[in-house]
Amino acid sequence: RQHEAARRVKRAWVIPPISVSENHKRIPHLLVQIKSDKQQPGGVIYSIKGPGVDEEPLGIFSIDKFSGKVFLNAMLDREENDRYRLRAFALDLGGVTLEDPTDLEIIVVDQNDNRPLFRQDVFTGRVVEGAEPGGCTGGAGLGWGAEPALCRHPAGAPAVTGTCVMTVEATDADDPDTDNAALRYSILDQGAAGMFSINGTTGEICTARPGLDRETTGVYNLTVQAADMSGDGLTTTAMAVIYLEDINDNPPEFTKEEFSMEVEEQAAGVDVGKVFVHDKDLAGSPSWLAKFTILEGDPEGAFAIRTDPHTNDGVLSVVKPLDHEVRDRFELTVSVRNERPLEPSAPASPRALATVRVRVRDVNEAPVFRENPRRISVLEGTPPGTPITTYTASDPDTHQIQTLTYALLYDPADWLQLDPHAGTVRTKRELLHPSAFLQGGWYIALLLARDDAEPPLSATGTLSIEILEVNDHAPQLQPPAGVLCGRPGRGGTLLLGATDDDRPPHGAPFHFQLSPQHPQLARNWSIARFNGEVTHAVLAVLAELPEGPYSLPLLLRDSGTPPREQQQLLNVSVCHCGRDGTCLDGPLAAAAAGAGITLGALMIILGSAILLLVLAGLGAARVRGRRRALRKGLLQRSRDDMRDNILNYDEQGGGEEDQDAYDINQLRHPELFSPRAKPPLRRDAPLSSGTPMAPRKLPSSPSDIEDFINEGLEAADSDPSVPPYDTALIYDYEGSGSVASPLSSIVSSLTDEDQDYDYLSEWGPRFRRLADLYG
Repeated sequence: RQHEAARRVKRAWVIPPISVSENHKRIPHLLVQIKSDKQQPGGVIYSIKGPGVDEEPLGIFSIDKFSGKVFLNAMLDREENDRYRLRAFALDLGGVTLEDPTDLEIIVVDQNDNRPLFRQDVFTGRVVEGAEPGGCTGGAGLGWGAEPALCRHPAGAPAVTGTCVMTVEATDADDPDTDNAALRYSILDQGAAGMFSINGTTGEICTARPGLDRETTGVYNLTVQAADMSGDGLTTTAMAVIYLEDINDNPPEFTKEEFSMEVEEQAAGVDVGKVFVHDKDLAGSPSWLAKFTILEGDPEGAFAIRTDPHTNDGVLSVVKPLDHEVRDRFELTVSVRNERPLEPSAPASPRALATVRVRVRDVNEAPVFRENPRRISVLEGTPPGTPITTYTASDPDTHQIQTLTYALLYDPADWLQLDPHAGTVRTKRELLHPSAFLQGGWYIALLLARDDAEPPLSATGTLSIEILEVNDHAPQLQPPAGVLCGRPGRGGTLLLGATDDDRPPHGAPFHFQLSPQHPQLARNWSIARFNGEVTHAVLAVLAELPEGPYSLPLLLRDSGTPPREQQQLLNVSVCHCGRDGTCLDGPLAAAAAGAGITLGALMIILGSAILLLVLAGLGAARVRGRRRALRKGLLQRSRDDMRDNILNYDEQGGGEEDQDAYDINQLRHPELFSPRAKPPLRRDAPLSSGTPMAPRKLPSSPSDIEDFINEGLEAADSDPSVPPYDTALIYDYEGSGSVASPLSSIVSSLTDEDQDYDYLSEWGPRFRRLADLYG
């Protein structure tokens, strides 16, 4: 064992930590000398490596390679590096390691070279006015009646309750394990009141005294300090601004006990005046905003009061029109309070009530029609000058002596006349139905009432007059004539109707009956109702009657009050009946139609006959006019008169006879070819044609119209003085510049577009040519 102990390798060299103060100013400074136990005859070479030597930051440490002394070559800053770890080496002259590398630790000792720093330059906190004092605070302030906050204290310190305002906090870059970083807080300046205190260890600011009043001091500015070395070292300062939050500890008060105002009568929705208040609380806050109430003096609710949001004053207004004649003065009791409830500890205000006196000023008021519109009834046909009503207005100004006058403002039919002083309305003339000025039986007029004040005022009244219907018209038979068959049960009935100019209920239902003065009529005739409204009746024959006209006296009566009746004659034509109960055509039917109700039918027949005659004449005249106009146009267009004849090359009518040309002289000198000359023989006329007949007179009966037209056509076809057969007929030429109008002027108002010639084809083969040309 002793031998083994002699051979044990010696433990590696160990270098204890080396401490050096930061900011050491004697440079270079010997820190330590290292030495290896394995000395060599030729000596040992020492070296160090690590941060501060061959690593950043470079050049802080160095070593004497022969003596092993380690030097500090620069000032150290503990706040940058609080220690350095180096490696030390020992080598022989040949560079062979004599011992294992060892650690060399250099500790930088702190010095108080850093001041405390507040986290911000200005700290802001809030606390309600009247907050209770406490040993310390932290966080937001509390209002009255709220539970206080629990303050934070260092470990082991007792907890103290109080009102927390804020916490100011600072930091120190020095070693926190030394007094160099041990901070203490204090208030350097807060004014003379000394309302706050600060916890020196935590920096919490507390309310120190009662009596914080925002209305006295609303903002507190504190200068706070932080010092290291437990308050004996380096210091720094900051500002702590504390705002007092308002509470409703001041009630609103009226600036005076009585207010006087004035307002005009009949004014509504206008402001009368203001009542002024004062409140010490924060303007614009709910603790400051006032609320007004009218307690007494306004039982009808004619006034209202609201708060001006900008000035906090009360604005009194009128919501219902006031009448000076009814009440000229008001005395109102008004109260004021805040929207937020008052704090229980706040003192009561002796000026929370005020009296407001309002005088109602008299002004001129317009007259008033108490009954508007006035509705009255007047009988139809009331004679002129009849008083129908007295429509007057009243003047609300009973305390003023005024006179009212009246005028008609609107009287569309000029039917009324008005007394300008008494307001009596009379009729100027009769107003009967129907009238364009009546609206559903009512007549509307407007009256104007005006006083004599300065300026004068007026009012308009509406007079609605109902024109009552009077039964002043008897019913009229409609139609007053008719035709029926003379056999009972076989068409022997006639529908009768009646009309009445009176309006309901003076019209239908109507009562139809045979005249009581002629009882013998009941043997052959009867009248029965036709419909439920009895506006029509049915006349029937009771026995077979001979054909011919009959006059039946009928009695018609309406349903008015009193009823009006009138006896009228009914013209009845009894005709020859057919099997189906209708009248047969014939001379007797035509005579019967002309005798009674067929007077209109007779006029229609005669008018139709005349119309047919006119149409026939117009057709012939139009054909002649068109041909004459054609000839005349040809002559006028040919001013040089280069041609002696007019040839019809496209004529396809009468064969070889048609090739004879027309002599142009007939157009130039029609007098040479007048009817007085010997008419040329006609070679193309029909075999049956003869000489023209003498002038014919009109047929005596309309039934011969067709024969009359056929005879006229035959006479035209047989006339040898006209151009060849089957060609257009040239009736005459009046010469150029004639002042006489052509026959076509009879229908000059008609145009080709509105004249239908298709009917010509029904007059026979001689007119189909015209129908083809013009139809």
